[in-house]
Amino acid sequence: MNQQSRHMDGKLGHSHRDEANNSLSSSNSWPEAEYDEVTWEGGAQDFNDLRFMSGMRGQNYKAFVPPTIAETGYAPSPQIASLAEEASREISRFDEKYGARVGPFATIMLRSESVASSQIENLTANARSLGEAELGVEEKLNATLVVRNVRAMKSALAASENLDTGSILDTHRALMKGTRDEATAGSWRQQQVWIGTSSSSPIGAEFIPPHHDRVPALMDDLMVYARRTDVPAMAQAAIAHAQFETVHPFTDGNGRTGRALIHSMLKRHGVARNVSTPVSAGLLADIGAYHRSLDAYRAGNPEPIITLCSEASFRAIWNGTQLAEDVTSIADSWKARIKARKDAAVWRVLELLESRPVVNAAVLEAELGLDYLRSKRAMDLLTENGVVIGVDKYKRGRFWRAPEMLNALDAFAERAGRRRQSGSV
Repeated sequence: MNQQSRHMDGKLGHSHRDEANNSLSSSNSWPEAEYDEVTWEGGAQDFNDLRFMSGMRGQNYKAFVPPTIAETGYAPSPQIASLAEEASREISRFDEKYGARVGPFATIMLRSESVASSQIENLTANARSLGEAELGVEEKLNATLVVRNVRAMKSALAASENLDTGSILDTHRALMKGTRDEATAGSWRQQQVWIGTSSSSPIGAEFIPPHHDRVPALMDDLMVYARRTDVPAMAQAAIAHAQFETVHPFTDGNGRTGRALIHSMLKRHGVARNVSTPVSAGLLADIGAYHRSLDAYRAGNPEPIITLCSEASFRAIWNGTQLAEDVTSIADSWKARIKARKDAAVWRVLELLESRPVVNAAVLEAELGLDYLRSKRAMDLLTENGVVIGVDKYKRGRFWRAPEMLNALDAFAERAGRRRQSGSV
């Protein structure tokens, strides 16, 4: 990899490599990266430690400059291309099979993917906490953050037809709304960020993404690549994700926003029209391999991230199929227990519980138009038959939760987080 350095003096200099990257013929070679040499002038991370600042200010560090990829002619090796294509076909089959139940199952998969993507960032929340957080209970911070990730995923999927920098900013804004970083949500970072070692300086860091002055142009370039229609879906999504994580355009929320981009691209390609295949749940099987594949991408080899995303899709489909079978079995058992008229409200409540296993009266009214008396009759019947458990929440009224469905969702998350054993899926 070319490691030429340029000192930043005011605006960033122009590189001869920028034009060369845009005229590549189709090949297995990846365009070269380089570095900017930057003088550290201190920043918000210094925490007013004047002794540390005096020791680090004025020192130079090298910020990574990824190659532009909008017009790259790179093609993976035939073996990797075949693997990626098979992953796309499997996702399409999964989507076609479960898209018929698009109402409840699409919601279940979207939430499950959001939980898994958050878990990669060490944000864990069980299904019960997540369900309560969706109803406004903010007692558990992680659950609240995962709910915001669900919101961000919805934003990303809604904008899949646009797939531009505006849609990325909207996704990030949805993710960070209500957090301490809300003021900068939906805008490119205005400071240097880095990974590893000191929290106060990039000097000696494991990886230093591009200087913030480069972010807008790099993101414009990335989204041009993401909209291309001549690149196979899975390979394109994996590369775009790796480039996104390398640019690291935000101060926080890069991982979750970058994984939402994968789903936007798969939907735009028509690979996953109805259901969000929980790719992040597949990546959870070996987070170390995920990080190593990003390192390999930055070193000029995109094949590991394409391979990993493809294999993660296979694991995610296996896991998602298990969840689908569990949800179907539970829903069938519920219906067998209940004796009521065909037009009774309880049947609609049962269907809602498949995708929202924690509800309250406000949800039943908003989602199903049920007044207090009709809600009470339905929930009393479901309580008597062991479908739900009612609990009074301090100052928030009565909640009902469906333990069997919550257990199925937690089992999905546990399977996703379990490192794959040799010879198993």
